[in-house]
Amino acid sequence: MSFLGKAFGGTFGFLLGGPLGGILGTALGHQFDKGMDGLEGFSGPSFRRGNQRRIQMAFFTATFSIMGHLAKADGKVSKAEIDIAEAVIRNMDLTTDMRKAAIRLFNEGKSSDFPLNDVLDQLRDECHRRTTLIRMFIEIQLQAAFADGALDPIEERMLLYICNRLQFPKFEYEQLKAIVQAQQRFSAQDYRQQRRRVPKRPSTPRLGDAYAVLGLNPSASDIDIKKTYRRLMSQHHPDKLVSKGLPKEMIRLANEKTQKIRKAYELIRERRSIR
Repeated sequence: MSFLGKAFGGTFGFLLGGPLGGILGTALGHQFDKGMDGLEGFSGPSFRRGNQRRIQMAFFTATFSIMGHLAKADGKVSKAEIDIAEAVIRNMDLTTDMRKAAIRLFNEGKSSDFPLNDVLDQLRDECHRRTTLIRMFIEIQLQAAFADGALDPIEERMLLYICNRLQFPKFEYEQLKAIVQAQQRFSAQDYRQQRRRVPKRPSTPRLGDAYAVLGLNPSASDIDIKKTYRRLMSQHHPDKLVSKGLPKEMIRLANEKTQKIRKAYELIRERRSIR
């Protein structure tokens, strides 16, 4: 059972500690009077740095608070940015109370005194060497930033700063940004085709987006396409991400990612007759 399904209260913030603990404690409510009741497995050696539940707690807290901070980077929070945050929350198996907590985390991130550097430093430490998890975190932030259809220059500067603080290479950020854009176009076109019942054969631009979803050029060989597909499916396998610290409540996000990768690969395979 993940930390969200185990118990509820500000004690979580106390256990996590640091800026992320303080933010989580505020979002959940400072119920320290409950002590450690119902928190077996969350204290002592089993909750030291590197523990799966501790990482899940840090990832969840950082995801929504930094999403709120990024949304406020240009001085305002658009309806589209609020909608994407709410969509992420809806796609998680959260109780009503925990959905409210996620929204509170988003709002905490919008505050003028949000300790961005401290939060990022703690997230990097908690996710020590779990590069796939950091990549997933950046991808979620990119999706939120593109919620209104375009990446504002101020938001991009903030994203680059976040990547630098998390020691996430700029060239990987650029690759991931292109993939997120392609995923949005690919998904939108797929949805429109289903609504309009257009012919199954796709247009060239949609095929180009399918390659971009896999991070490939159309000139890639069949062997490279197969290898890339298998690698991406392995990297984004929900069970693997959960084992690295992705909260179980966010597993639907990983499932959506693998579905997009699979659809893109199936389209390319169909057009190239890859076996």
